[in-house]
Parts: sequence; C-alpha cells; structure tokens
Amino acid sequence: MPVPRRFDRRPPERDTTRVNERIRVPEVRVIGEDGNQIGVMRTDDALRMAQERDLDLVEVAPEARPPVTRILDYSKYRYEQAQKQKQARKHQQQITVREIKFRPKIAEHDYATKKGHVERFLRHKDKVKITIMFRGREVTHPERGVMILDRLAEELRSLAVVEQRPTQDGRNMTMMLGPSKAVLAGTLEEDGAAGNGAAPEGDAQPAAPPDGAVEAADAAANGAATDASPAEPAS
Repeated sequence: MPVPRRFDRRPPERDTTRVNERIRVPEVRVIGEDGNQIGVMRTDDALRMAQERDLDLVEVAPEARPPVTRILDYSKYRYEQAQKQKQARKHQQQITVREIKFRPKIAEHDYATKKGHVERFLRHKDKVKITIMFRGREVTHPERGVMILDRLAEELRSLAVVEQRPTQDGRNMTMMLGPSKAVLAGTLEEDGAAGNGAAPEGDAQPAAPPDGAVEAADAAANGAATDASPAEPAS
C-alpha cells in the first residue's frame, strides 16, 4: 500500500521584486532600456514613461536612496536571470566522496581489487575516503594500517593527492584522497595508451649475424671437411 504524501503547507514562493504599481516610494532614480541613466523623477512619471514604451518599471536596487529602477521587459528579464542561474549551477563541480574499507591483514588479491576501485573513483573525479578497520588486538599495531595507506598513496600518486594524512579514530584509521590536477584537467594519459614503442613479444625477429661471421663459419666447415678426408694407402 503506498504511503500517502503529506500535505505541503508551505506557501508558494512569490517574487519579491517590486514592479510597476508595486513601487510605492514617491520618487525613483530611473535607468533607461539602453542602460543610460535618465535621472531622478517622480514614480508616476517614471511608470508613465515605461508604459509609453510598452515596458515595465522594475526596482533593481531598493536599498538605494532613492531606489534605483530600470525600464525593461520584466518577463524577458526574469527568463534571462533564470538562464544565468541555470548555467551557474551547471558549471558548479559536484564533489562526491566515496569510501573504500581495508583490513590491516588484507590479502594481496583483495588489495589489488580495492585499489582498482579507488583508481576508478579518482578517474571519475571523486574523492575517496580510505578506512582501515581494526578488530580485537589489531588496534595495538596501527603501523600496519599506516603502511597500507602509505603504499596506496604512493602507488596512486599520479592520480591522487593526499588531502588528509592517516588519522586514527578509535578502531578505524582514515585517509582522504582527492583527484590530482592532471585528472581534473583531463590531461592524464590512460594506462596502456599507444606510443610506448614496445614491440609485441611474438613479433620479435632474430638478430642478424655480425659482418664476416658467415664467411668464418664457411671456412671452418671447409677445414673440417679436409681434415676428415680418408688417408691414402702406403706404397
């Protein structure tokens, strides 16, 4: 059975910008639709000027004395402001913190697997919290946890920067890794990229013999054949 949604009693957000007849002050400073300042005038005259141009009188600086207003198309102005806010949120970098847990007596295979997870998170530009979990009497040997964390930071130094050194809190030891500048800039080369210049193992060609080696081998073979010829019978 679906859970009924609670009724939202909050009033809808309303636009607090004072426009046209909502501007109640006796006089305002007016800026034209071209951005040039017109000057201080009575609010009724400024409103009449905006209406004659089929535009709105919008209060843009209510804290000023007198308040500053501008003649413009308010609907277009609100749309442009919404688009600017949308673009600003789009360019904001959202930071995600991942967590990978290790044990102080972790096997080499498990270490390699978890290291691969950390590397994948860093390549996705996420921060990674590394946690060493101690159990029982393992907490009396914190150097084992420090050894694992230092090894991980050293092996991932091209991908990560250590934002928080290993610190112990109770039975856990934590370290925070963040993506390096190369990862954030997208300039880090992928592992196994072409151009390393190493030839495949199966394509190796046998080395050519040095100059004169063939002639020397032939001469040695001829000499051996001469020595091996049968001796003539004695007369």
